Amino acid sequence: MRRRTYLKTAGAATIAGLAGCAATPTGNGTDRPPRATIDGTPSGTLTVATYSSFTGEGTAGNYLKQAFEDEYPNVTVEFTVPANGVNQYIQRKRSGASIDADLYVGINTDDLVRADAELDDSLFMHSQDYLDRKDALKPALEIDPQGRAVPYDTGYISLVYDESAIDAPATFDDLLDPTYEDSLITQNAQQSDPGKAFLLWTIDAKGEDGYLDYWADLLDNGVQILDDWQPAYNAYMNEEAPMVVSYSTDQVFYGADADLTRHQIGFIEDQGYANPETMARFEATDQPALARLFMDFILQPEVQGQVAERNVQFPAVTDAQLDETFAELAHEPPEAVTFTYDQLQGKVDTWTDEWARQVASK
Repeated sequence: MRRRTYLKTAGAATIAGLAGCAATPTGNGTDRPPRATIDGTPSGTLTVATYSSFTGEGTAGNYLKQAFEDEYPNVTVEFTVPANGVNQYIQRKRSGASIDADLYVGINTDDLVRADAELDDSLFMHSQDYLDRKDALKPALEIDPQGRAVPYDTGYISLVYDESAIDAPATFDDLLDPTYEDSLITQNAQQSDPGKAFLLWTIDAKGEDGYLDYWADLLDNGVQILDDWQPAYNAYMNEEAPMVVSYSTDQVFYGADADLTRHQIGFIEDQGYANPETMARFEATDQPALARLFMDFILQPEVQGQVAERNVQFPAVTDAQLDETFAELAHEPPEAVTFTYDQLQGKVDTWTDEWARQVASK
């Protein structure tokens, strides 16, 4: 098996123009239950678990709630933000406690790997084959061999840098040069999605046998590691360093009229690490049909455009309706890399724990 998977990208100008069909998931096969259907008008309460920045005024979650409730007036969408993310539901299922949500929005590949490793029965149910919009999904973004977790957007981890202060490093080895001493801010791989993605990117580049030595050298060169994306980005904007690990859609947030000097995108090795975000129905939901309807709604072309722009990520479908500004400011890497579900199984927690010990020892 190849150590990494290459995701073929086509550049910002063709974000919405790629064609393809979703791969057929494997897993339960003929043991899958029939598609859940809704008799009559959709109604009831749908509880959606997600992360905090997905909800609130102006967010993708707030837009989805209003748009879905407008489309289906007898439905109420309620968001819940678990303090411990997916791990909260892993713990509840393991202890036999009830799952107080119908759908989870914001599952990364390593979340799914962990849930499957720690539980005897699946936390989530198969969904992809039952979605009307499944053929619009970009195949490269599908993370789940069993079709439970369905992508709704993706980000590419990159460097964001101040072009008035520094030139972007071309390679990972460049980051070890004295030129870049005390120049980089990143995030804790145990607590942060972009932090973990950056760690995985270095493992892809340096291998399982070399990444800890590489991080030792990064630490010696003054890399600053903060808890999560927000404090890291705040530190960067306070000019504590001229580079930060972030997303290649950084300029989308600020807009074409802003001074983008401090919002330049750096693709190390001409790459970015793809970090698809997915959604999945809980196996224990009593609203399987309503949750499926919500998933299909999120994948509609006009909704995908809104989710991408509000969540500052790339859409998951080939026909998303995006405005020209997004296409101009959202940068896709020449080459995108990621670790697959199979490649992370049995390894990702070990890698992260070893990294944490390395960081703590410095």
